[in-house]
Amino acid sequence: MTEKQTQHATLILWSLAISAFAIGSTEFISVGLLPLLVSQFKISLAMASLTVSGYAFGVMIGAPVLTILTARWNRHTLMVGIMVVFILGNLMAASAQNFAWLLVGRLIAAVIHGLFMSVSSVIAADVVAPSKRASAIALMFTGLTVATVTGVPLGTFVGQHFGWRFSFLFLALIGLVSLLATWILIPRNLPVGRPIQIKNIGRLIFDKKILLALLLTIFGYGSTFTSYTYISPIMTRLMHFQPSTVVIILIVYGLMVAIGNTVGGRFANQTPLTGLLWMFTLLTVTQLFLGVFISFKWMGLLMVLLLGLFAFMNVPGEQLVIVQLAEQDHPEDIGLASALNISAFNIGIMIGSGLGSQIVETTGLAMTPYAGVLMGILAIGLTWLLKRATK
Repeated sequence: MTEKQTQHATLILWSLAISAFAIGSTEFISVGLLPLLVSQFKISLAMASLTVSGYAFGVMIGAPVLTILTARWNRHTLMVGIMVVFILGNLMAASAQNFAWLLVGRLIAAVIHGLFMSVSSVIAADVVAPSKRASAIALMFTGLTVATVTGVPLGTFVGQHFGWRFSFLFLALIGLVSLLATWILIPRNLPVGRPIQIKNIGRLIFDKKILLALLLTIFGYGSTFTSYTYISPIMTRLMHFQPSTVVIILIVYGLMVAIGNTVGGRFANQTPLTGLLWMFTLLTVTQLFLGVFISFKWMGLLMVLLLGLFAFMNVPGEQLVIVQLAEQDHPEDIGLASALNISAFNIGIMIGSGLGSQIVETTGLAMTPYAGVLMGILAIGLTWLLKRATK
């Protein structure tokens, strides 16, 4: 590639990273806004958590279905459409006069989330030399990491000082910047994908090893969300931190997530299943101690930060496992297997958040980490079974 082509490719990757930042911030922004939504719509905390689990439901449905339906679309047109829908969803959420309208806006933004992840990874790989593909995808995913570190706490800060509606307007504004960058920078002549048949989903799901991998993603990733969904009220109501302090804690939490992602990727690189066993064990133990110290201010805070370290450490390993299994037995369906794993992540969010809401309604906030412990134990068992099945 010439120097000019390399510079243009770098601009394309940064435009994808900006979009990834916007979309990554959107998924979890309502975690920091739950107390404000409870106050605005006069609903229960469990009801407000539907803004998290409902979004996950949209991603779960959208990832495989839209990946199949748009496989032959022009990539430039598709990416522009994705960002238009993203902006529309957040504007609807910002203008919501009732909770149902807010959920509809969240759902609209959610259905294109998984599709964006799938398509942007392909674009990132296509615009660089073959030897640079892994680095290109990593640069694109930098937007997600930055979103975890700064996007969610920044959205929470905006919501606390200017109102929760401005948090969604903030996301729509970033989406507009992403749309302009996409329109200008994404090439219009990128290769079109191969058609994908719906029956291939069944072929993957009925593969024992693929199914085990999807299940360990669901329970391993989802276990965090029994308590993470309620992390703001846990810190204000049980640990007695001020809302302004919670924003700072969320920034530090995001930094711990970034460290955990980096370490998890390296730890799982050679033997991902062995790495996942250790990660799920550390996560489960951390959640157990979070339950024990949840009413103690400083020990509770330490457990929250450790939760951030281990919460998403498993993501690179889970994604690597599903890709490796697909490469071995279903090489023509690697993209679809990856999309199914995105759905699995969000099924995990739905189950974890939903289980947490039931705990909040019946026994209270303090018991939510113990539900995560049970899901973590299931993830450990499933990982062990998959490890045996792949020998």
